[in-house]
Amino acid sequence: MSKIAQALSIAGSDSGGGAGIQADLKTFQERGVFGTTAITAITAQNTTGVFDIHPIPLQTVQLQLKAIADDFTIKAFKIGMLGSRELIKCVAESIQEYDFGYFVLDPVMITKGGVGLLEQNAIKAIKDELIPLCYVITPNLHEAKALTNINITDKQSAKEAALILQKMGAKVVVIKAGNTNNITSEICEDWVFTQDEEFTLRSPKFDTLQTHGTGCTFSACITAELARGKSIKQSIILAKEYISAAISNPLNIGSGHGPTNHWAYSLKKKNAKY
Repeated sequence: MSKIAQALSIAGSDSGGGAGIQADLKTFQERGVFGTTAITAITAQNTTGVFDIHPIPLQTVQLQLKAIADDFTIKAFKIGMLGSRELIKCVAESIQEYDFGYFVLDPVMITKGGVGLLEQNAIKAIKDELIPLCYVITPNLHEAKALTNINITDKQSAKEAALILQKMGAKVVVIKAGNTNNITSEICEDWVFTQDEEFTLRSPKFDTLQTHGTGCTFSACITAELARGKSIKQSIILAKEYISAAISNPLNIGSGHGPTNHWAYSLKKKNAKY
């Protein structure tokens, strides 16, 4: 049996390479983890927008997951955007059938700017079908509010939302707070609530448009570290360092919201110049 850590991403394909399956695989590779995938949709997109979405048939999604389960030893997996209630239920049934290890849920529902990506019945399906199964959930402020009805403005209100998510079944909640009214505009915060402790992740605010795929990359790094056998606290802290390096050393690709730099963290560790 191979000693190489193996992880799985269940998400859509981003033809622009900055988010979704592509971002997850790049992150897995950078963290020394062999990545497998179950693709839920094919998109036509680049840094300026999304121009077409083609959902994958449910049976094909199921067969992808079965193929992975039959031949790989998956220690951790993540789920990104699932576009419909039917797909959410389909995936939920499959992941209960197979042992894929730790489950990291990135509930891609609402963009950082507040634009909705899912219908209400799909959001309800996330609450009913996926959150009760997940180990870690990583919502942004808008997503956390949609899931809990808590308007998050500080760590205390974030804790209230986290407790609701934990009552739904999530073991660990990471609320990606970014810039909130109670802190300076130069600092970004993420609030972490485990079953045993709570802590805050802080980083400088980076003035850049090169942020496409940050949520995918952050959750993928947590998944990779869990697959490598790291503790949940170690995994989250390293993921924060990884995404901070990826954002603060931009590639400047494309004419819109460009992708993050997935190899920046590795170069930083080698003391390389950017």
